[in-house]
Amino acid sequence: METERSHIRIVVDAMGGDYAPHNVVAGAIEALRETHNRFEILFVGAEQILQNELQRAKVNGLSYRIIDAAQVIDMNDPATAALKQKKDSSISVGMTLHKENKADAFVSAGHSGAVLSTSTLILGRIEGIGRPTIGAFFPTEQGICLLLDAGANVDCKPHHLYEFALMGSIYTQEMFHIENPTVGLLNIGEESSKGNEAAKDTYKLLERGKVNFIGNIEGRDILKGKAHVVVCDGFVGNILLKFAESVPSFLKVRTKHYVSKNLPRKLIGLLMQKTMRSVLKSMDYEEYGGVPVLGVNGVSIIGHGKSTPKAIKNMILKAEEMVRKNINQHIQEALVGTR
Repeated sequence: METERSHIRIVVDAMGGDYAPHNVVAGAIEALRETHNRFEILFVGAEQILQNELQRAKVNGLSYRIIDAAQVIDMNDPATAALKQKKDSSISVGMTLHKENKADAFVSAGHSGAVLSTSTLILGRIEGIGRPTIGAFFPTEQGICLLLDAGANVDCKPHHLYEFALMGSIYTQEMFHIENPTVGLLNIGEESSKGNEAAKDTYKLLERGKVNFIGNIEGRDILKGKAHVVVCDGFVGNILLKFAESVPSFLKVRTKHYVSKNLPRKLIGLLMQKTMRSVLKSMDYEEYGGVPVLGVNGVSIIGHGKSTPKAIKNMILKAEEMVRKNINQHIQEALVGTR
């Protein structure tokens, strides 16, 4: 159920990402304009730099504030830097605002490890959740699929995988309006006897749990859309994610190579351009914006380091929707009686 919230405040890590602060500010402004100031943006970062960026963007009448943070977490910093060495970083300051209820959500295209660790340690875990998780969205023949975990937890126990399935089901149902989403356990075969001991024990938990479990699925079943939610440990999930990210560029290169051979092929390529763009659009991270950190006491969205303004805008809109739909409350309610 969606809750009416009159004044939602979203922290935006203005210094996070390869093209910050320009792309971050541009995307946030687009979100505010598109929604007619439906929420307030709290830009966190170097105050003078942000003032200059916003001045150039002509943001008169838009609902935003600047919160100064002198430090920046870069990709060479350890994931714990925001908690130890750089407590005045945009990630640490922004997450603390959320923790102190001065904001309702946090969005960043910066250091994903730092965002994950600060989300977990500053916001804390939802009661009953052993490990928070991040997912990845895959286009399928049937629509979309959420894969959990995508790299946050490389070693998982069966009860962690069950928690991922539960949180993924709730997120998919609420955010994508899919009633009773199906859950598949990624394995090397469909039979319940297949896989290692962890997979077999996870199968038993899912079979008697509060999710619409359809059994084991194999790698070839993901893009077929056999399950709305696919569960695996982060080691496997991250390999799948990185492989999938390489597919669009591979197809573009192969297509370019094919059509360069002769004139008839070039004509075919020109005719296929629009179709190819439409097909590849479904694999574009910009459309999904970012991925949520599920299992923490708050709303935290992690975006791609190369996020465009469009991706930033969609991250912010996703954060707002998660707040309005009380995703964490639904997770907490679903956990009651599962242990």
